[in-house]
Amino acid sequence: MAPSRQAKSSKSVRGLLAAVAGICLLAGLPGARAQAPAKQPPAAPQATPQTGPQAAPQAVPGFWDPRRRPERPDLSRLTVIRFLTETDYPPFNYTGADGNPAGFNVDLARSLCEEIKVTCTVQMRRFETLVDALSSNRGDAIIASMAVSPQLRARVDFTDPYYRVPARFVSRKDAVMPEIRPEYLEGKKVGVIGGSAHEAYLKAMFTDAELHPYPNDDALRTGLRKGEVDFIFGDAISLAFWINGTDSGDCCAFSGGPFVESRFFGEGIGIAVRKGNDVLRQALNWALFRVWEKGRYTDLWLRYFSVSPF
Repeated sequence: MAPSRQAKSSKSVRGLLAAVAGICLLAGLPGARAQAPAKQPPAAPQATPQTGPQAAPQAVPGFWDPRRRPERPDLSRLTVIRFLTETDYPPFNYTGADGNPAGFNVDLARSLCEEIKVTCTVQMRRFETLVDALSSNRGDAIIASMAVSPQLRARVDFTDPYYRVPARFVSRKDAVMPEIRPEYLEGKKVGVIGGSAHEAYLKAMFTDAELHPYPNDDALRTGLRKGEVDFIFGDAISLAFWINGTDSGDCCAFSGGPFVESRFFGEGIGIAVRKGNDVLRQALNWALFRVWEKGRYTDLWLRYFSVSPF
C-alpha cells in the first residue's frame, strides 16, 4: 500500500523558536502524508519561496527540547547519505530554476549533511514509489513530508518529527478572534471538510458549534468568503498558503492558536530510513537537533513560510 501524505491542500493534507519554542507536539493527520499543504496549495510558490519582510514576528516551531540534548553518535561509518524526495510538492520539494531539486525538505537535508559532514545526494521520485525505493536500497533516507503512521512504521523507521501540522480556525478579517475556546463558538457556523479528522475533532470538542461539512477545500474556503459560515477549520499549513495567496482575495486570517492533539492530527513528519538502520537514524536525530540549536532551522522556516501556520 502506497504511503499517504498528510499535506496537500487539495488532496488534503500538507515555526516558533523565537515565539513558541515550546510547541513540541504539532500534528499531521494519521496515515496522510504530512498534513502539510498539498502539492498545490493555493498560491503556494511554484519555484522561488517568498522571502519578503515579515509584517509581524514569525512563529517558528520548535520540536526539540533543549534539556534533552542528544549525544553525538559515532558518525565514522557514514560517508554518504542518499536522500529521496518527491518530484512536485512545493514549497517542500520542487525542481528549481537550475533543474536541481529545491525546497524546504531539500535544503534541510543538505543542512543535515553539512552538520554530519558527509556527502549528500538528493534524488526526486514520485511519492508513491519512495518507500519501495528505500526498501530496495536505491536510497538511504526519505525526506518528503511523509507523515508517521503505524502502517508505515511496519515498513520503515522514522527519526524524531521535524515538523507537524496543527489545525486552526480561519475567519474573515473583520471577525478575527485572538483566542478560540469551545464556549466562544456556541451557535457559530463552522465549515469543515466532511469525514475528516478535523470534523471528528470539532464533533468531540466543539459540541455547541453548528458544523457545516463541505466536500473539498475549494468549497470550504469559498463558503467562508461568501459568508456561509463564520469560521472554517482545517490543516494550518495549507490554510496559511491560502491566506497569503491570491485565491483568498485578502479576505481572511487565522483566529486563535494551533490545535495539536496527536490522537486526531497524527504523530508528525519524520525522515524515514530502512528498518534497523539505527546508525543513520541516530545521526539524523542528532543533526536535526544541532541544526535547530544553531538557528538554521529557523532561518529555513522563515524563508519558506511567510504566514505562520502556528
